[in-house]
Amino acid sequence: MYNDTRPDPVEGLGQFLRSRRACLSPADAGLPSSGRRRVPGLRRDEVATLAGVSLSYYSRLEQGRELSPSLRVLEALARVLRLGDEDKRELFRLARPTTRRAKSPLRVERVRPHLRQLIDGWTRAPAFVIGHAQDLLATNALADALHRDFARHDNVLRMLFLDPAAKTFYRNAEQAKHRAVADLQQTAANTPEDPRVLELVGELSVRSGEFRSLWAREYTRAPPLDVKQVYHSVVGDLELRHEALDIRSAPGQQLVILQAEPDSPSADRLSLLVSLNSPEVPHQQNPARGA
Repeated sequence: MYNDTRPDPVEGLGQFLRSRRACLSPADAGLPSSGRRRVPGLRRDEVATLAGVSLSYYSRLEQGRELSPSLRVLEALARVLRLGDEDKRELFRLARPTTRRAKSPLRVERVRPHLRQLIDGWTRAPAFVIGHAQDLLATNALADALHRDFARHDNVLRMLFLDPAAKTFYRNAEQAKHRAVADLQQTAANTPEDPRVLELVGELSVRSGEFRSLWAREYTRAPPLDVKQVYHSVVGDLELRHEALDIRSAPGQQLVILQAEPDSPSADRLSLLVSLNSPEVPHQQNPARGA
């Protein structure tokens, strides 16, 4: 229980957070033990990762330089630090969250019908639409065929870090992971209270040590990903030009198109994938013969 001597909120919030994370072991937070540690309890980067915020943002909280954290961020911190009711009230008192800022609603992202029709009409190029947290919102038939080895193709980061198929599918997996994490960090920095981002980061942090390590880094710019090199279990290696276009009518969404160079081995293999996944044309009886 937090004592009754209440410090100045600006200094007290940092002191409170430091004391609470010092009381938790990695096992308490669902993290694997990594041997002897330099500091007791959880590190700053671990708390930030589990709460779904950037390390720089969480550091500003402990240093008293971030004075108006959102209610959602405080709820996430209370969950990560396993605060009881009284400690949670003290956290909210010290943080003094603004009551005038509207609570950020869960974003329901939908793809416009005309955009779905557009990508469905592209039968020779895999295409899909991703949302602000890299959820796959719409895919065409060839994109589904390309990702057939994945158990689920619902989120780029979940596919990269949680699905065993990623180890054989991505030829440049490390670059793809860095790019995906950097993009998610940028989204988290712009909207630190976004519930979908908090949920996704929390899930990946608990289930993937590699994600935790990459999320703890600070990316200043996402590394380029111009060419996607993948291995498909049926048609083999594919080298596909990767284009990601912002959708002006739906801020936060991107249209991703994958194309093979004309007359290349990848183009031949992509054509084979098209033919393997084309619906069979039913045999039509000659109308002249009648019944």
